[in-house]
Amino acid sequence: MKRARQKELEARGWRVGSAAEFLGLDAVEQALVELRLGLGKTLREQRTRSGLTQTQVARRIGSSQSRVAKMEAADASVSLDLMIRALLALEAKPSEIAVAIERARR
Repeated sequence: MKRARQKELEARGWRVGSAAEFLGLDAVEQALVELRLGLGKTLREQRTRSGLTQTQVARRIGSSQSRVAKMEAADASVSLDLMIRALLALEAKPSEIAVAIERARR
C-alpha cells in the first residue's frame, strides 16, 4: 500500500497492518500459512500444466475432488503431507517442490 493512502486511512481512524498482525500470527504460524499458499499454488499450476481435472488428481491420490480444491486453496484442514503427495502424483520433481517451499519463505 502506498504510504500516502496508508496515512489517509490512519487519519480516518483505520488501523493499517498486515494479515499476520490482524490474525495475531507469530513468525512460525505466518511461515506455515505462506508454505501452504505456495504448495497450493504450485499444485494448481502443476495440475493445469498436466491437463488434469481436480477429480482426476483426486483419483490418483485416493481422495476427493473437494479435497483437491481445498489443497489448491491452501485450506488448513489439509495436511502438508497430502499436498506434497498430490504434487508427487502429478510427477513434480522434489526440486520443484523445494522451489515452492523456498519461494514461500521469501
